[in-house]
Amino acid sequence: LLLIHWSLLPLLLLITSCSDDDSDSLNDNNQYGSLGLKSAYSINRLQVLDIILNPDAYPESTFEWVIQGKTTQEDSLFVSGRNLSFASLYPGTYSASLNIKNGTTLIRKEQTYITVIKETYPYSAYIAKVYDYLPAVGQFTNDLPLWSSGDSRETMIAKANQSLVGANPSMISLGGYGGYVVFGFDHTVINIEGKRDFKILGNAFWNQAFPGERAGSIEPGIILVSYDKNKNGVPDDEWYEIAGSEYNKNSTIKGYEITYEKPDPSKAAVPGTEEWLTDIEYIKWKDNQGNSGYKSKTSFHSQSYYPEWISSATLTFTGTRLENNFTLQNGTWVGKSYEYGYADNAPNNDEASNIDIDWAVDKNGNKVKLPGIDFVKVYTGVNQEAGAIGEVSTEVAGAYDLHLLN
Repeated sequence: LLLIHWSLLPLLLLITSCSDDDSDSLNDNNQYGSLGLKSAYSINRLQVLDIILNPDAYPESTFEWVIQGKTTQEDSLFVSGRNLSFASLYPGTYSASLNIKNGTTLIRKEQTYITVIKETYPYSAYIAKVYDYLPAVGQFTNDLPLWSSGDSRETMIAKANQSLVGANPSMISLGGYGGYVVFGFDHTVINIEGKRDFKILGNAFWNQAFPGERAGSIEPGIILVSYDKNKNGVPDDEWYEIAGSEYNKNSTIKGYEITYEKPDPSKAAVPGTEEWLTDIEYIKWKDNQGNSGYKSKTSFHSQSYYPEWISSATLTFTGTRLENNFTLQNGTWVGKSYEYGYADNAPNNDEASNIDIDWAVDKNGNKVKLPGIDFVKVYTGVNQEAGAIGEVSTEVAGAYDLHLLN
């Protein structure tokens, strides 16, 4: 018979309670107790596994994850911190060790295993779906893709989808400043450290009359990316801007807003001094910088430049505006290419058309670390007319996952 003095009972209960919590009961999925860490996980390749630990466990401690597997950091990704986001290009089993420290002292060490499974149906490296499309005013609006009488916004999104999805896409135009398209992939384009992750195709080309200059037909578009954090398959999570080479320059305007007025078809045209300028007061616009003016209509494109499926009297777009990039040189309008980070900013075989997810910033301009991206939004980033070339309008001719394709 073991006798315990009543004065020692509270101490014994305290020791028993601490032991039960920290020993992580081995029953079922509660192996790691209050941490909320399971002994094993599985995920398809090119999908992100988010391991979310109990936020109240081990406050003010440092959490350190160490991933080991059959491949290197170039092949897989992990994000350190209390929570772990993990994705891999390759099937296999990875071990994830978690070290919890107070300062330099290790107070707890746990391990779990992640099995990466090859998908049943092969992923496509290319755009899988267009979710939204709304061009601004432009000479190729209602033409690329072609609007037909009775087409609704849903119809035009479907036409943009038909143009951009798959390995053999055709081109769509976003019109002038602000016009946009939103598309996604059938997998997560993972963010691999030190590598560019995806490419956006356009119709940019160098002007051979200016050798040595990175200039020609260049119509830069701003790129936004989103990670499907809530895993619902639609682009309703936070958007992050790809901070290209011009993002922090004084010439770049954040929070730029422009409003276009729908043209009155009964208004008399005002021809310009050039024969091809059929109406220099075609579509009125104003912005939030105190500027206003008209978008011209030319003889090269006779259809309406205002999206026909939009019934509202005005269209307003907001975003980041880049400095005008076209200049008149020896009678030729030439657009300069920016160093990196924009769509339709360089020929498709040029490194400048490749995008690194690590360039993403939040709405306050702070860098973010995304495990990957599922959705992309592109909009025309310049508000400029370049003579007979017309408005600067970003074109999109597809996109693909550099890691998967290569």
